[in-house]
Amino acid sequence: MTEFRQLVEQGAAAANEKNTLEALIHLEKAAVLGSTPVLNSYLGYCLAVERRQFKKGASLCSNALKEEPGQPIHYLNLGRVYLAAGEKAQAIKTLRQGLKLGRNRYIVEELRRLGIRKQPIFSSLARRHPVNKHVGVLLARLGMR
Repeated sequence: MTEFRQLVEQGAAAANEKNTLEALIHLEKAAVLGSTPVLNSYLGYCLAVERRQFKKGASLCSNALKEEPGQPIHYLNLGRVYLAAGEKAQAIKTLRQGLKLGRNRYIVEELRRLGIRKQPIFSSLARRHPVNKHVGVLLARLGMR
């Protein structure tokens, strides 16, 4: 295995374990040797978390998405960048897009950790409105929601 590939794999593994500082070290070494969409995606995530470089991180992840639009991992990393930047709604939207492409355990974990709720039954009413609450409970008990 080449040194570049090994560094990218070590960086990706560390990033997925939320050890972004270690990941950043491996990924920056790899970036000197070459570039791939996977490297850029993980590097963007680590830069956003460790150095608070949200624009650069989002840009790297977005470019990786443009090069490989069918890879859920790029959506995961872009979603993580949005979370680090405090843009929860955009992060959820991005993670859900990635989940549509394929089941990725890290995306599922992120969404579970965020505690995503289903859309209200009647979007024109507030979530707390009694009609939304009772119809939602009823549909859940019937197994239709």
